Amino acid sequence: LMKKIAVFLAPGFEEIEALTAVDYLRRAGADVVTVSVPEDGCPKIEKIVTGSHNIPVTADMLLKDFIDTLNIDLLDAIYLPGGLKGSKNLAENQFIFQLITKMERKGKIVAGVCATPAVVFAPTGILSGKNWTCYPGMENELSDYCGSETRAKELVENSRHIPGVPYVFDNNLLTGRGPGTTEQVVMKFIEILCGESVAKKIHDGTCQR
Repeated sequence: LMKKIAVFLAPGFEEIEALTAVDYLRRAGADVVTVSVPEDGCPKIEKIVTGSHNIPVTADMLLKDFIDTLNIDLLDAIYLPGGLKGSKNLAENQFIFQLITKMERKGKIVAGVCATPAVVFAPTGILSGKNWTCYPGMENELSDYCGSETRAKELVENSRHIPGVPYVFDNNLLTGRGPGTTEQVVMKFIEILCGESVAKKIHDGTCQR
């Protein structure tokens, strides 16, 4: 059965992290939809989203249309690329916040790289009790993203940040360290969703190291 994954793009997203995921997941035969999330407080939303290195990317659909057609039971996973500005825009979006918590509660795969685990995931509480990683140093700034030091401690209670690894997969949460580890993160994502043989076929077919 074809796996369905939503990839959320907000202005300032990290292009390597977003497009590597979309490309490899589609090679794996997954049904990937890219969704344009508006900048915080911006009334105008467009399908073209500009990344952190000024690369404009055309999303498949607008967030409002995604919301209108969403059946969460048919969604296997969500993926949120990093990029500090992009992550902050995702974190400010109430729908995204609720979708992350709902997906996590249903045991579906929630994946995020770089700034996303600290900026977007920590405030939702989904890191609690789990091992995770993020862009180096951002694990020390959780009080900024969660509102206060006390709140941050509550939200990431019993969680463990693991430095120096490309990714961490714990239960249904996949977190990655940064742009340069994206390929490894996404290959793990494919292995989880589509199986080892599909992952190996893509690994070999794309001449990965």
